[in-house]
Amino acid sequence: MRLPDYFLADLPPEAALTPALVTDACLALKANRQLYLAERSSAELVGVLSALAQNWLDPTDSFRRLALEADPAATGFPPEVLAAGLDAFFEALSSEALEALILQDLGQLAQLDRLTPVELPGLSPRLAMARGPALLVHVAAGNLPAPALSSLVLGLLVRSAQFMKCASGSSLLPRLFAHSLHEVEPKLGACLEIAEWPGGTAALDGALLAQADCVTATGEDATLSALRAQLPVGVRFLSYGHRVSFGYVAQESLNPHGLPKTVAAAAQDVVAWNQRGCLSPQVFYVETGGRNSPEQFAQALATELEACERTQPRGPVSLEAAAAIATRRTFYEVRAAHSCDTCLWSSPGSTAWTVVYENEPRFMPSCANRFIYVKAVPDLEHALKGAEAIQAIVTTVGLAAQGQKAQELAWRLARWGVPRICPLGRMQKPPLTWRHDGRPSLGDLVTWSDWER
Repeated sequence: MRLPDYFLADLPPEAALTPALVTDACLALKANRQLYLAERSSAELVGVLSALAQNWLDPTDSFRRLALEADPAATGFPPEVLAAGLDAFFEALSSEALEALILQDLGQLAQLDRLTPVELPGLSPRLAMARGPALLVHVAAGNLPAPALSSLVLGLLVRSAQFMKCASGSSLLPRLFAHSLHEVEPKLGACLEIAEWPGGTAALDGALLAQADCVTATGEDATLSALRAQLPVGVRFLSYGHRVSFGYVAQESLNPHGLPKTVAAAAQDVVAWNQRGCLSPQVFYVETGGRNSPEQFAQALATELEACERTQPRGPVSLEAAAAIATRRTFYEVRAAHSCDTCLWSSPGSTAWTVVYENEPRFMPSCANRFIYVKAVPDLEHALKGAEAIQAIVTTVGLAAQGQKAQELAWRLARWGVPRICPLGRMQKPPLTWRHDGRPSLGDLVTWSDWER
């Protein structure tokens, strides 16, 4: 199946993009929005998006098959890992979840359709309506496809024309999503544009940003700062920079009955998207004093990662990534040979997975690609002390605990400032209603009109 040339990213490599072409595309998007999107109701859009998600979950869907049969160099992932990631994303895109997101962030399902009464104690009588930006520009990072797809879904819900600028070589999955929408709703597909060009192409960047009403961007903090400096006055900027996540395992989850389930959940968090996202755990803090020790948890995790390699192989990585893993392994092999407080387990003959156990709580950033630390701690306070240096950039903590203990730990993590706390095993499967970096997904995009009665 060859994709038709609906989007700029579909053009052959020899077709040069120009600032004039980008400007014309933006103007066409704005016109199409007025014709085909601005007057659509939330109920209609929820129906289209939830049906589209069901298409992507169908193993026979042509666009899903194109994604899974593509060269992993084009998607960034082997098909087994990509299939699991796509399933997690599109399973969360149900009509119930889409409606819940609108209700959570905006208050009423019709809030984007018309002026709607707002009745709260102490407020004067009023009606309110939320509006999305006319042209929403996304500057997508190339490490994971799910954030880019999520951005397109959110933009459609707020009735925005959207131009997604992808990093070089990373546009295939956003293109396939846009084409799948175009197939079922051509007029909605005409409100999207997908393109890719190298970062720092000033003329193209300038033409795109000049037409934007709001810009969302995901990437490294330095890249985001440089992009912010280019924005014209009055353009809103929503940025998502470098973030990290970790897991916490209470001693009660280490009993003989609970240990296998806890280890399996932890392994899935490491394997999902090959541990390359901001929601991927880099460290598991494991309480001492349980029926099994943190070191036994680490050994069991290594066994589980070896089993996962047979069903969801990590696939090849760049020479730089492989060298980083090998160098890090060598360091810990030497340390383990001289200290009983350090152990290392790794995939034989490859860099497919690595588990490092340390009896020391200081947070250590992973080099990703299934390289995970297990740290022994007596309690949560010691874990948070060890993670103090990255407190401001923690985005998710995966928690393995039960009952009152789980409630107490979650409360303390929330007080510490963690935006999202979830069960272990679901770190890379956020619900559609999750608040990215603690911010409302739709609420960040809209502006409001109030009619005071």
